[in-house]
Amino acid sequence: MMQGKKILIGITGSIAAYKSIILIRLLIKAGAEVKVIITDSAKNFVSPLVLSTLSKNKVLSTLFEDDEWSNHVALGRWADVFLIAPLTCNSLAKMATAQCDNLLLATYLSATCKVVVVPAMDEDMWQHAATKRNLSLLQKDGVLVIDVDNGELASGLYGNGRMAEPEAIFNFIEENFCRENILAGKKVLVTAGPTYEAIDPVRFIGNYSSGKMGFAIANAFYEKGADVTLVTGPTSEQTYYKGIKIISVISSDDMFDACIKHAAADIIIMSAAVADFKPIEKASEKIKKGSNSFSIELTATKDILYYFGVHKTVNQFIAGFALETNNEKENALKKLVNKKVDCIILNSLNNPQSGFGYNTNTITILDNNSELVFPTKAKKEVAADIVHYIIQKVIV
Repeated sequence: MMQGKKILIGITGSIAAYKSIILIRLLIKAGAEVKVIITDSAKNFVSPLVLSTLSKNKVLSTLFEDDEWSNHVALGRWADVFLIAPLTCNSLAKMATAQCDNLLLATYLSATCKVVVVPAMDEDMWQHAATKRNLSLLQKDGVLVIDVDNGELASGLYGNGRMAEPEAIFNFIEENFCRENILAGKKVLVTAGPTYEAIDPVRFIGNYSSGKMGFAIANAFYEKGADVTLVTGPTSEQTYYKGIKIISVISSDDMFDACIKHAAADIIIMSAAVADFKPIEKASEKIKKGSNSFSIELTATKDILYYFGVHKTVNQFIAGFALETNNEKENALKKLVNKKVDCIILNSLNNPQSGFGYNTNTITILDNNSELVFPTKAKKEVAADIVHYIIQKVIV
């Protein structure tokens, strides 16, 4: 999504300026074009040589240098986004009062692109009424503010005021300025992770699903402009984007109920590893070890994929997943027919580096007309392949 985007980065005099090095690397790696403006005080914390090497552009710091004029007007018109990170309390105050005593401020005042600031300061400065007032003035002027983190500060104190991490800033820029619109207006429902079916208050029937594949699919759909709801069982995974609506559930019944509330989605991807069976009864207290054998009577859980397949509406696209250990293609094709869905995404535990817990996967997409086989890839790339396939089916 970042390919070809023009990002102008302004760096002011904070110890947090070292994070700008990591941020520039992320942007360049993603295909963005980056130019950097640095204040004189910022040079005490980060080297212009390092910044120019990473950004592949000369770092600018003064309005006039070697009898040349740094065209601040052209810089502000060149950029798609002007990102000031870190923003010190001093530069914040100058921006709020329209002072213009350096190249960065002159560029800000003449910028026609969107401006985003990432504050960094000690907690007492962050909490000061003047700082809050200045931030409010910038926001009224249309400047976007990435909130500070809570953590260890340069003063040795621990609190609010720490600059957001480079990865979070990168994701903010992607989410707010780089999303495609090919799926704009489309509602997408994705399920992810395992379900836990309680035996007693401390034990459950579950599986090894990490949720990585479902989360990657949710991110990929969101990047294409869709309105994404992610229903997820217990997992440590997180989405890249705050705009994705996350509904956390525990059991298969919880997941079924949550999905029913969002059944009106245009595209439904059931990638969760929902338990097939659950205990008929849940013990109210922890079951004690009383003998060498123990049995649990199980009953089938609700078949969420089948329910949605049967109740599929006109123009709705539904995809299911099939994780198989034997007769993979045969079982997946049976599932395609029995569940009455548009496609089945097959992956096999027999493929190395595929399935639960891995960061890679190997899939085959099966529908009534075709079979698409993909090589082993990172799950982010697998998700992109799945979304691309579905776009070809739903966008006429």
